Amino acid sequence: MKLKEHEFEAEDKKIDEINPELIEKQDPTKDIIAIIEGKNTDEEIKKQLDEYHDNDIANAIQELSPSSRKKLYKILGVERVSDIFAYIDDVSPYLEELSMEKAADVLENMDSDDAAAALENVESKEKKEKLLSLMDKEVSEDVRLIASYDEGTVGSKMTTNYVSVKNSDSVKMAMKSVIKQSEENDNISTIYVTDKDGIYCGAMDLRDLILAREGTKLEDVYSKNYPYLMADQKISDCIEDVKDYAEDSLPVLDNDKKIIGVITSQDIVEVVDEELGEDYAKLAGLTEQEDLKETLLDSMKKRIPWLVLLLFLGLGVSSVVGIFEPIVAQISIVICFQSLILDMAGNVGTQSLAVTIRVLMDENVSGKEKLLFILKEMKVGAANGLLLGSLTFVFTGVYLHYFKHYPWISATQISGCIGTALFCAMVISSLVGTIIPMFFHKIKVDPAVASGPLITTINDLVAVITYYGLSWALLLGRI
Repeated sequence: MKLKEHEFEAEDKKIDEINPELIEKQDPTKDIIAIIEGKNTDEEIKKQLDEYHDNDIANAIQELSPSSRKKLYKILGVERVSDIFAYIDDVSPYLEELSMEKAADVLENMDSDDAAAALENVESKEKKEKLLSLMDKEVSEDVRLIASYDEGTVGSKMTTNYVSVKNSDSVKMAMKSVIKQSEENDNISTIYVTDKDGIYCGAMDLRDLILAREGTKLEDVYSKNYPYLMADQKISDCIEDVKDYAEDSLPVLDNDKKIIGVITSQDIVEVVDEELGEDYAKLAGLTEQEDLKETLLDSMKKRIPWLVLLLFLGLGVSSVVGIFEPIVAQISIVICFQSLILDMAGNVGTQSLAVTIRVLMDENVSGKEKLLFILKEMKVGAANGLLLGSLTFVFTGVYLHYFKHYPWISATQISGCIGTALFCAMVISSLVGTIIPMFFHKIKVDPAVASGPLITTINDLVAVITYYGLSWALLLGRI
């Protein structure tokens, strides 16, 4: 049936009247908090929360008061709490709100890799061992196995949540085994095959097993060349292969070629994200990624190596420019160190930009946390500026006295001006490198794309004004 012209116009009008806000991504956190802190009965709260995804509830839990969380744990029960905790990066503070027995039950119901990650953040070794002893023996052994592998290896990211059958099984026996194992393991889309000694033989899709006829040999169903990973392999060495295979999961083998776990697609996504984050951090001159909870000293340790290297490179360039000093007037010696101030200000701004973009990727960061982050960045900039400014003061003073034959008083005045300008430029650049990407994020513009050129320009302007302003105030008429 064809629509008449006026009917087309009516449909277009309806489309135009749709509120754009309705199609924007909704944040259910406030709704979940309202449900939990409302006056509904426990049964009503549980029923309403059944309509929400575990990840959304995990986001809401982190904003609840301890008393509200304890109430929620009781309402939802151990299994649901375990599913929710799997979406929280660091669950150790929330495990503290549970009794040791309840905390062990929650960990026991989590996937082994999630439980291992949770226990990794428990600082007390005694408490960690106590929790493991209270858990089911088999689960505890799986968690210990994952924890035994070094961070950055495949074994540290695997899970023991998988299904396997023997290569000597018939199709019917294999199907019965899969059904039985699926009661405790939900990763059943890919089924792994081992021999009687547990040696890995291959893998097959669940669909292929279902479609196989009863008289078919199992060896005709599974793939004998299905890819696998070794538990002690470095993730960085095999990440490209993992991405290329694009499988739901890949088996992880020990040195005896026995399957001990699997890497799932979710694990692969997390690993790729971590690798990209580390690569981005290195690009920005950071030794590793940072987070909101790091101390001032930890943040300095991650940034200072690259900054020290760039400092000495800047000093070298400035020394070359200093060859032309005789051509310029007396005060023109400061021109030789202009590139040092500009480069260091740019480096600090770039580092602050990189860290800020990482923080802004978390949409749940509150306004208060952003303010604290800005203050932290300024503290890091001031601390690094004080250290590098002091080094600059010493090295430029020595350089001016011994290589340019300035009297110690004049050399000290000039180097003091340069060091002070470097300190001020680094503090301001840290602030600029943090506020600008936050501003662009606020107005829905990609901060990674838009911030870089603007930060570079502003930092150059700030550095020039700071440097020559201090030179004019402190040196003019005194040298």
